[in-house]
Amino acid sequence: MFTAEQIKAAHSKVKSGADFPSYIKEIKRLGVTHYEAYVNDGHIDYHGANNYTAKTPAKYAPLVIADTLKSEEFKAELVAHQQGKTDFLTFINMCATFGIEKWAISMNEMTCTYYDKAENEILIEQIPQ
Repeated sequence: MFTAEQIKAAHSKVKSGADFPSYIKEIKRLGVTHYEAYVNDGHIDYHGANNYTAKTPAKYAPLVIADTLKSEEFKAELVAHQQGKTDFLTFINMCATFGIEKWAISMNEMTCTYYDKAENEILIEQIPQ
């Protein structure tokens, strides 16, 4: 089964949102079935077969997630990030500012779902294959 170190090595290749689809393909090959990434501190819970979970620790000092969701602003900035116009920390800060608490990736569905603090689905995107 995969390790947090293998995930970290795959993630180190991501320089912008444009690199995300390749990253997803790589960790899927490692056996990741789905994961949740938390905006507040950057920790991620990766899941595999047979209830296997590998957790990565917090990556930065805690951020405050806005109570008020600004979904249209988030969607506009997400597009810019996916086009490679912003780096990861800029993206994370934008998520916090606009009320995004986490995103969840499903390898089976090849989707990325963004959630607010109330666990409402804000946006579901297909991951390019």
